[in-house]
Amino acid sequence: MAQNRSTIDREVDNGFDSIDHAASDEEHNKTSHNGSNSMNKLRLREDEISVERVFQHLLVPSWKNQLTVRAFVVSFFLSVLFSFIVMKLNLTTGIIPSLNVSAGLLGFFFVKTWTKFLEKSNILKQPFTRQENTVIQTCVVASSGIAFSGGFGSYLFGMSERIARSSSDTGDFKDPKLGWIIAFLFVVSFLGLFSVVPLRKIMVIDFKLTYPSGTATALLINSFHTPQGAKLAKKQVKELGKFFSLSFLWGFFQWFYTASDSCGFQAFPSLGLKAYQNRFYFDFSAIYIGVGMICPYIINISVLIGGILSWGLMWPLIENKEGHWYKKGLGQSSLLGIQGYRVFIAIAMILGDGLYNFCKVLSHTFFGLYKQFRTKQGENVLPVADQDSLSPPPQLSYDDQRRTQLFLKDQIPNWVAIGGYISIAAISTATLPHIFHQLKWYYILVIYLIAPTLAFCNAYGCGLTDWSLASTYGKLAIFTIGAWAGASHGGVLASLAACGVMMNIVATASDLMQDFKTGYLTLASPRAMFVSQVIGTSMGCVISPCVFWIFYKAFPDLGTTGSEYPAPYAIVYRNMAILGVEGFSHLPKNCLLLCYILFGAAIVINLIKDLLGKRGRFIPLPMAMAIPFYLGPYFAIDMCVGSLILFVWEKINKVKADAYGPAVASGLICGDGIWSLPASILALAGVKPPICMKFLSRATNDRVDAFLGN
Repeated sequence: MAQNRSTIDREVDNGFDSIDHAASDEEHNKTSHNGSNSMNKLRLREDEISVERVFQHLLVPSWKNQLTVRAFVVSFFLSVLFSFIVMKLNLTTGIIPSLNVSAGLLGFFFVKTWTKFLEKSNILKQPFTRQENTVIQTCVVASSGIAFSGGFGSYLFGMSERIARSSSDTGDFKDPKLGWIIAFLFVVSFLGLFSVVPLRKIMVIDFKLTYPSGTATALLINSFHTPQGAKLAKKQVKELGKFFSLSFLWGFFQWFYTASDSCGFQAFPSLGLKAYQNRFYFDFSAIYIGVGMICPYIINISVLIGGILSWGLMWPLIENKEGHWYKKGLGQSSLLGIQGYRVFIAIAMILGDGLYNFCKVLSHTFFGLYKQFRTKQGENVLPVADQDSLSPPPQLSYDDQRRTQLFLKDQIPNWVAIGGYISIAAISTATLPHIFHQLKWYYILVIYLIAPTLAFCNAYGCGLTDWSLASTYGKLAIFTIGAWAGASHGGVLASLAACGVMMNIVATASDLMQDFKTGYLTLASPRAMFVSQVIGTSMGCVISPCVFWIFYKAFPDLGTTGSEYPAPYAIVYRNMAILGVEGFSHLPKNCLLLCYILFGAAIVINLIKDLLGKRGRFIPLPMAMAIPFYLGPYFAIDMCVGSLILFVWEKINKVKADAYGPAVASGLICGDGIWSLPASILALAGVKPPICMKFLSRATNDRVDAFLGN
């Protein structure tokens, strides 16, 4: 998201940098011969570029007035929209771009339209503020985030019998039911919020962590509420709506030609039939063209390189070893055959990349903490979460003084955070063993004792690098609890459930701290942000399971390899759990050796990428390369088409590409994503598309013609 900001956002960002330089220049000017004139010029310059001086004539509403009914009505409808989008992405490829821009933009548009209508009717009681816009964005992202951290495309769906049938362990499963899923999410999704609340001042003000996504979101919202930004936002929404309609209608048009599997435009052999057999084709997916426009170029190129390396080279070579490395006739879905190589080599690369980045971010975290505390000790000042004084430190810019003053105004008492964590942890420890009898209470207790430390590490590391390692901490729980429980005590289900507990805690912790940073930069009250996060999380605990249930009931082949919704990470997470419980004994011949090689290669590639510095941006990312190893490279072609569109657009008109590119991409994603709702309803109603358009080889067409002729 930070790489796709509008021109106005860039100007505001430059304004912050200029203020910092101006503050340092001020000290020098004090000792100069004409210091007073220089300081006057400095103040004039700061007045011109200061963000908060633009809004100083506006009254900042109280925290209660920032939490409006209209904000949560809009948030609810946007949460449903984004939950469908995230769910579809979860169940297809697992690549989910940042939707913060779309949430902030659509929230601004809907409430602005609402307030303009009331203003014309002379019944507007409260104007629309950037603080209210921040509350909407926070609520929507918190709600739709549950669609990811809830594990519907990974650990939670990995517990089901459908996924168990695709793995080597079919005896330990728990099929999804709305009741236990909602109960599970409610008892694990709030702990992360309470675990980092006491650290909000330390992270945002004392340590001055960047939180790039939170900062970029704040810059976007601030720009919307200036006259120029409002005009740009109106144009962006118009573009978003245009491409939303095109994407939705394209999905509707495609539906008519997909009466059965492997037919329609999504099965068009655009690169030839042989390439199609190895999953190289363009499937005309608007959603992944949009994802490609949002994701950095290196992500899309990495996915394509991974697809070429695996489906273009490795799998054809390993298939030639059929009968030597594995038995003949096992088929494409057996983990004892070619599918085993696909799944476990992908897991090895994911684990190698995750381990490297875990160590990297953790070292950054500890080094940053060391520097922070050394600085604090030098000043003889230690950070305190609930500092009573509202007076900001000296020598700060006007913006920082204003923001610090209001950020410290509405405190969230530490006893609320600590008491909330202990209470929810106690309820969760008593409840979870009834949902998963394999997950013993002492497993849960150990997780909750170490979770606050890991939540802090994830939130701090995210502030430094913008990387949330929630899935990495989840994998750590899989292997730890899986090895502890063992195969005879339901270790597979226990480890997957433990993964869910850990992922939800550390993911919501970093999300909340990102939102605190956004609130700090938009003068939104921390108390309002926390309440919005809690309400959004509550919405997500109900909306996301219901959205998943629609997909689960509408598509009987959900989670099946080669289907429209293969849920690739579900089988990956389940097999990680099996590895943690049973070890490597059931892998095909030479699979373990290849896993070791690719595991090491992932670490080496990351190391080279970091050692090269700026030039390392051209080195592919192992995590992105690993995704098509199991799934195939077809979606990578769509994403690269999206990158190509954006690249050409930037060459023709970079200003317009920067301003409208995210809106166009969001429209493509939203339109195709929301088409999933009517498509699912039609499937549930038993309505099938009327036409099956298949693209067959000449020999197959001849056989069909002969059959029809008879």
